[in-house]
Amino acid sequence: MARKSFHRSRYQRYTGGPDPLAPPVDLREALETIGDDVMAGASPQRALRELLRRGTPNMRGLDKLREQVNRRRQELLKKRNLDGTFAEIRELLDRAVLEERKQLARDLDDDARFAEMQIGSLPPSTAQAVEELSEYNWRSPQARQDYEKIKDLLGRELLDQRFAGMKEALEGATEADRQRVSDMLKDLNELLEAHNRGEDTSEMFDEFMDAHGDFFPENPRNTEELIDSLAQRAAAAQQFYNSLTPEQQAELDQLAQQAFGSPDLMSQLAQMDSQLRAARPGLDWDNAQSFSGDQPMGLGEGAAALRDISELEALSEQLSQQYAGAQMDDIDLDALARQLGDEAAVDARMLAELEKALSEEGFFDRAADGQLRLSPKAMRQLGQSIFRDIAEQLSGRRGDRQTRRTGLLGEPTGASREWEFGDTDPWDVTRTVSNAVLRTVSETTEPSLATSEMARSGVRIDVRDVEVAETESRTQAAVVLLVDTSFSMEMEGRWTPMKRTAIALNHLISTRFRSDELHLIAFGRYARSIDIAELTGLQPRMEQGTNLHHALLLAQRHLRRFPNAQPVVLVVTDGEPTAHLDPSGEPFFFYPPHPQTIALTVRELDHVARLGAQVTFFRLGEDPGLAHFMDQIARRIGGRVVAPDVDGLGAAVVGDYLKSRKGRRRRG
Repeated sequence: MARKSFHRSRYQRYTGGPDPLAPPVDLREALETIGDDVMAGASPQRALRELLRRGTPNMRGLDKLREQVNRRRQELLKKRNLDGTFAEIRELLDRAVLEERKQLARDLDDDARFAEMQIGSLPPSTAQAVEELSEYNWRSPQARQDYEKIKDLLGRELLDQRFAGMKEALEGATEADRQRVSDMLKDLNELLEAHNRGEDTSEMFDEFMDAHGDFFPENPRNTEELIDSLAQRAAAAQQFYNSLTPEQQAELDQLAQQAFGSPDLMSQLAQMDSQLRAARPGLDWDNAQSFSGDQPMGLGEGAAALRDISELEALSEQLSQQYAGAQMDDIDLDALARQLGDEAAVDARMLAELEKALSEEGFFDRAADGQLRLSPKAMRQLGQSIFRDIAEQLSGRRGDRQTRRTGLLGEPTGASREWEFGDTDPWDVTRTVSNAVLRTVSETTEPSLATSEMARSGVRIDVRDVEVAETESRTQAAVVLLVDTSFSMEMEGRWTPMKRTAIALNHLISTRFRSDELHLIAFGRYARSIDIAELTGLQPRMEQGTNLHHALLLAQRHLRRFPNAQPVVLVVTDGEPTAHLDPSGEPFFFYPPHPQTIALTVRELDHVARLGAQVTFFRLGEDPGLAHFMDQIARRIGGRVVAPDVDGLGAAVVGDYLKSRKGRRRRG
């Protein structure tokens, strides 16, 4: 029997890198958000930063992550305090003194009475009491043991501030263990001193690690990595000291001399700290924190909390992205995962990938003045998205609307007709085959045999059977969209809807009706021709004046370039004409509207009408003066007035354009 082979699989915890199960970044949604901010007046660079700051519905932004980082920092400060080691030493001291008094009460000799006097006159300061008892001859074995624990605790806590896991590792340590620590510190200080002189070698590092590598679970690969690890912990220990009150600092200084029963440990640690500070002067050695909670921490635990706080402060700055040269790559994802969890690191990584993808996909380019702007590719994507929203408003139902053009010869009407000589329209295959079948049946002498005859010899198509799909060909149009960019459009919340309207119309014409020629004109105190990218990024200015007169002059220039095209003029505005060009070419502004401004504007509207233009006014707002002016002009030149609400402006303009095209169709 053949042996079955088994495939073995191994599973382990995900340890970082791009999440293989994470959904891909949604560039379309991101671009829509950036486009909205750009249309509202933000620069593309600022809009991108705002997107990263706010995030998306499925991804926390930098602000949210920073808020959580700052909240965790505040929790550490408000819940914890630095009294842990002091309280533990006081407890051990009180217990030792109590046990000693019990023993002295049982002893009846004179020395016991003298010892009682010595114990009874201990100073209230814990540090001074511990120092005075350093030479005391304890009678109670339990009291002696508790007092020795104080020395042992101090040594382990001081080491734990600077070496990972040392407090637990040295619990119950022997004299030989303490000597190993002393030897390690001596060799370490020699290595650090040689490094700071520039005289250390890789061989020196290897020898040191061979002898003392078990003290360093981080497993550094060279002296630089060793210093990086130790310096951060030493800086946190110094911050711990800086955060103590002056009374606590004095008490710790005095207690530290009793660590392991000798001042030698503190001397070696002080030498190590000095060497590390010289090697890494850029670390925050002089900072201090104010802890106000009721959960005490020991020296080692407090230093670890201060390392966390320093890391949180660095993360907060990285997430702010407010410093010069800030980049998303600056964010320490490993530190973020340690402090907030893996999901926070995934969100930050996704934000960085989103920024990178937007740049790599070519959604931004630089204008001639060096400013970042949306690229033509981004404008196409943005136009498609905006037009999709407007198409849904027009259709009254949800779903994507394809804007791809169907062809140059015409568009199908849904009907068909008999083929005529010279026709270039496509065949209606279904109708043609049906005609051939019906003709074959009608021409067969025995209709009952028609089916078997067709099965045997097939159906032959005759020219009389051919039908073509009826199409409608369209004449070219010269379309001018005049948009009001006076400051009232921004003040009344019409700025972004105006831009969305222009983008949607530009997308429709550039993708489906390419034979039409669209020209954009922005008018405020004066008018100017503007391309869609520039209009999208146009920022509002504190500018009074609605110079429709100047805009109409520019519109006529465009219309005359296409004498064989149907002229279409679409005017979007929220105010009466209050400015015109004087003979010198300078804008003249007056409010209420000056009679000369009205007269010159009406004259140019008459000129536009004589060009045969279809003129539609889109009146925004409830200005009675504007409504009266437009109604009179519409009657005068045979134009139309549409008064949409601001959310329906895009649908109104696009819908009016499409209606004008239907009026220009001729049967093919």
